[in-house]
Amino acid sequence: MSDCCNQLRVLTTVSVIAMLRQPSALDRIHAGMIVGQTSTFGIESEITQAFAKPSLLGLGFFVIHIMGRCYGVKSPDATMLAVSFDEVGRRISGRGKHKAPFDEVAATDIATAFTSAVYLDHRDDDTYLGMSAVRFTEIINANRLVWAPDGDEAFDDGSYVLQFDVGERVRLVAFNRPTSLVDLASVQEAWFAADCFYDILSQWRERFTAEWESLPKHS
Repeated sequence: MSDCCNQLRVLTTVSVIAMLRQPSALDRIHAGMIVGQTSTFGIESEITQAFAKPSLLGLGFFVIHIMGRCYGVKSPDATMLAVSFDEVGRRISGRGKHKAPFDEVAATDIATAFTSAVYLDHRDDDTYLGMSAVRFTEIINANRLVWAPDGDEAFDDGSYVLQFDVGERVRLVAFNRPTSLVDLASVQEAWFAADCFYDILSQWRERFTAEWESLPKHS
């Protein structure tokens, strides 16, 4: 990783433009493999049982750390890991395409609008960040703004992580929805240099692949 990724500038308590660096010694004491930093942005995973089938890869956990908060279920048998692995690959392949006209709207407003438009009942004339529910969800789905949940059980704790590509930066908006509504206290956002963000994703895939290849496989 380049020297630029060793620099971090905090803008607010929940918003940063970050140049990410390698995991610290404190990060490494966690049970799982961590790429990035739990205090800003990091991916943590653990393979407790590896499988030969590409559709499974392994049993374990995959969580996302944003601004010191963990999103996802961190337990040895939380999920099969192939879906999360593949989704990280799609994030990398789709670099620059995770766009939305509301990418700089307040994080709490995005979380609330997303939850209301996607999951709650609404009238035909209701608007979400200035657009209809149909248009809002079209943008969400077409541009693959939802990183988590990724389709498996890794985020069954009600965690959501939305990703926006904004020029040469990446913005993450994360929150928990333990019931039908957003837990506003759980909302976090962070801004990163795009090169450093996608480098973290690529490093995690490489290290996960190496770990999986080194383990005995179950059929």
